[in-house]
Amino acid sequence: MGEPALEIVGLTGGYSRKRPVLRQIDAAVAPGELVGLIGLNGAGKSTLMKHIVGLLQPHEGTVRVNGRTLAGDAGAYRASLAFVPETPALYDEMTVWEHLEWNAMAYGLERDRFLARAERLLETFRMTREKDKISALLSKGMRQKVMLMCAFLVRPPLYIVDEPFLGLDPLAIRSLLNLMREEKEAGSALLVSSHILSMLESYCDRYIVLHEGSVIAAGNAEDVIRAAGTDPKGRVEAAFYRLVGGGEP
Repeated sequence: MGEPALEIVGLTGGYSRKRPVLRQIDAAVAPGELVGLIGLNGAGKSTLMKHIVGLLQPHEGTVRVNGRTLAGDAGAYRASLAFVPETPALYDEMTVWEHLEWNAMAYGLERDRFLARAERLLETFRMTREKDKISALLSKGMRQKVMLMCAFLVRPPLYIVDEPFLGLDPLAIRSLLNLMREEKEAGSALLVSSHILSMLESYCDRYIVLHEGSVIAAGNAEDVIRAAGTDPKGRVEAAFYRLVGGGEP
């Protein structure tokens, strides 16, 4: 197996050294792989993603993206990933198109490629008529679409996507799932967090089950089901409930 797109070794971290949220996290995502990060509220999923993208610094351990650390080569590290946070973060006075242009410039995307990809994404998410609107006038779902378009515009080796389905209409969810599958087939790695396990089960190659800041199960569907001791012919959703102490769904 080649070098992982994302490699996490012995990560302990959080907002305070006295009370770490994450404890000794080991995880990896390979190129061409979609990994579901699942856990209850407060399990540490968003905190883990913030460590990966460099918004938080580890107390212990290492995070590598395409073999690089943030401390070793910050520019190449950041250029190798795109992050979609749970809550859309846009500039109120910038239009949808300006956000796309700004993101393309930040990643050094050539103009011709930018135009082709941007137009396709606008059509995919049914945002063409909204492209000249400032983000302050957009609904929450439209703001989420802008964040997703900015990420998929640059086609990085690694996507970090936190609760992407919140606020999206059914057509947008279907478009997003199709895009994630396309990017996976093209060789990108995706780490996707969601509470809607039924959305992920048909798309994930592997899972990381995070509970109270620790990984309590990891692997493909069969591995997670085996760790939970649920029906071998059952679903990951039932295994997840058993693992986190919720019994059967």
